[in-house]
Amino acid sequence: MRETSGRLRPAALAAAAACLALTLSGCAQADTTAPSSARASAAKGAPAKFGTADCREAKCIALTFDAGPSENSARLLDILKEKKVPATFFLLGKNHIEKYPQLVKRMAAEGHEVASHTWDHRILTKIPDARMRDELKRPDDAIERLTGRRPTLMRPPQGRTDSAVHKIAKEEGLAEVLWSVTAKDYTTDDSALIEKRVLGQSSRDGIILLHDIYSGTVPAVPGIIDALKARGYVFVTVPQLLAPGKAEPGRVYRP
Repeated sequence: MRETSGRLRPAALAAAAACLALTLSGCAQADTTAPSSARASAAKGAPAKFGTADCREAKCIALTFDAGPSENSARLLDILKEKKVPATFFLLGKNHIEKYPQLVKRMAAEGHEVASHTWDHRILTKIPDARMRDELKRPDDAIERLTGRRPTLMRPPQGRTDSAVHKIAKEEGLAEVLWSVTAKDYTTDDSALIEKRVLGQSSRDGIILLHDIYSGTVPAVPGIIDALKARGYVFVTVPQLLAPGKAEPGRVYRP
């Protein structure tokens, strides 16, 4: 699936929609580790670095955004700052990181987790190993130059992964992060519908997938945050969701 001018091409969009609809039932062929398992497997007595909350006790949920930065990201960052909510951003390189470097810097400076969604949104299971390494390494290099910190997380395009992806991700020091909540915001610009879909699927330790490249998504975010806070949820980044466990390179995390 390719990106151009921050938007998904129609044919690629249809393919993405079909795959994303199936991901949680097997589109991504992988053994996954739940956040609760990552927390439980942390070494006893290991120092725990918590941000917003200790998710062993709190009712945590992670808000994540794919395929940015975009022209909508500044407004999204304003909302997150106002609401005091940290998020995890899985960024694309081509036409995104390279086009909006100041937004990448701002994401990191404001306490969000900055991660990779590959350079050019290639389906990793369908390309040679050398190309896969390039898809993973280039955005990490760019993010490290801009923020001073190399990503430790990546989200494979369309959630498609396999043993070859795990191997190369491990070599690059990356853990893979999938999701449990999808608003399918690539199918609608109806913000109320996006909000309804998220709220209908959310549960403790959930990982919410949204895309700030679509016009209906960012306007839905304030309502999502307010409603979930009213239900007792605490928003955290993906690393905070796993703490005191840590994401291990080559492993796949999903609630």
